[in-house]
Amino acid sequence: MGANNMAELLELVKTSQAKAVDELTKNFTQPGSATAGIQGYDLEAPSKKLYPVLAPLRNSIPRVGGGFSIQANWKAITGINTTRVRAGVSEGQRGGQVQHTSAEYLAAYRGIGLEKAVTFEADYAAKGFEDVKALAVGQTLESLMIEEEMILLGGNTSAALGTTPTPTLAASGSGGTLATQTLSVICVALTLQSYWDVAGINNGQAGGFFDATTAQVRASITRTNADGTTDTFGAGTAQKSAAATVSVTGPTGSATGSVAAVRGAVAYAWYWGAAGSERLGAVTTINSVSITAATGGGNQLASSLPSADNSTSALDFDGLLTIASKSNLGAYYNALPTGTPGVGNTLTGAGGRVVEIDVALAQFYDRYRLQPNQIYLNFRQFQKITNVVLGQTNPNVMFTIDHNSATQEMVAGRNVGKYLSPITGEVIDLIVHPNLPPGTILFRTTRVPAYLDGVSDLCRVRTRREYYQIEWPLRTRKYEYGVYADEVLQHYFPPSLGIITNVG
Repeated sequence: MGANNMAELLELVKTSQAKAVDELTKNFTQPGSATAGIQGYDLEAPSKKLYPVLAPLRNSIPRVGGGFSIQANWKAITGINTTRVRAGVSEGQRGGQVQHTSAEYLAAYRGIGLEKAVTFEADYAAKGFEDVKALAVGQTLESLMIEEEMILLGGNTSAALGTTPTPTLAASGSGGTLATQTLSVICVALTLQSYWDVAGINNGQAGGFFDATTAQVRASITRTNADGTTDTFGAGTAQKSAAATVSVTGPTGSATGSVAAVRGAVAYAWYWGAAGSERLGAVTTINSVSITAATGGGNQLASSLPSADNSTSALDFDGLLTIASKSNLGAYYNALPTGTPGVGNTLTGAGGRVVEIDVALAQFYDRYRLQPNQIYLNFRQFQKITNVVLGQTNPNVMFTIDHNSATQEMVAGRNVGKYLSPITGEVIDLIVHPNLPPGTILFRTTRVPAYLDGVSDLCRVRTRREYYQIEWPLRTRKYEYGVYADEVLQHYFPPSLGIITNVG
């Protein structure tokens, strides 16, 4: 290399050193956390919706419009020749006159609705990720459908539970950790909605369960609305019972309690402790309880509940459970006997069948010449029916085999998903309903009996206005949305409904 070339190279090196090049002088390493250093943020869009939206009744009950005035009204002829006038006539004479019975029915319309808001800043922040305004409306609609399902199943505007009966108590010196004391017990009967308030419904959210240390049985509810107004209505609780007492011998004492089953109730909240200091200790879906330990010192006091019946709500319409519980409407109703306190009476198997279901089906046919085609139940009763039927010796079970299956595989476990009527041979669907508590079984038919005239659907939702959305005028820097409907549940033939309750 010549002297000139060497001099030129040295000059270039000096220039490079004096004028640093980023690629040569910097070293990048992967950051140690997701929010440090220079890096992208690997965020999947949109947000994941990890909550159930379950509304089988809302999705299956027919909906019709055209409602007006304040209530839906209808008349029905419920019987002809009700005095059983005989048809034979003598020569040349006229026959006897027949009588008929009729009834008038009504169901008041109720508005239902929920609201949600999105701040301007929330909208700015979500740009490029998710349309939070559309999300707000969609989630409000889903929330309304879930709440509507609860009303369709167990809304109660007309069937007050009254005062919960006084508990009957028995004590034992073993089986628990109760100290020697005079134990006082108070019971509160609960309707569907008040039960799930304390039991933790997993519809629209997940992970809920009953926790006696935090649960609160509510009497009346005062709700602050989006416009600043308030509504006060019954939460679905009967008036609490009078206190009953029993002497317990410790330190391994225990006690049991029971009340007469309350028609229309699906559960019972139990409070126990010293007289005047009874605290919430259990919620049962049968009319009895087993008490083995003292309640927590921070649990809800029975004294916090007023001496008043708050089982109905003026903002609801009657749902299927309420209609079926009314003694004057002809639905089948069977509250199983108390049985062993804290355990109750379970379903009985015989000949590959369930005795209590067969008794109900027989009454449906004897009195009204019909059979339900749906039985709604909690998954626990679904499991018990499976165990009762398949656990018997030589059960009468019909197996359905898929001959087109591409694989030959063995599946552990079997379910009884349908029930064959012993009377008509019709197949009845067993349907797990997410909102039915353990211990309650609901019979329903969607088929109109041939003898019913002028009825296209036994049950329907009649609306004055179907679902609608409101985007309210701006009053703050929030977009406010409401989703509403105005409707009522009409059931033309309540004798097609039935309930078995207090099932252990």
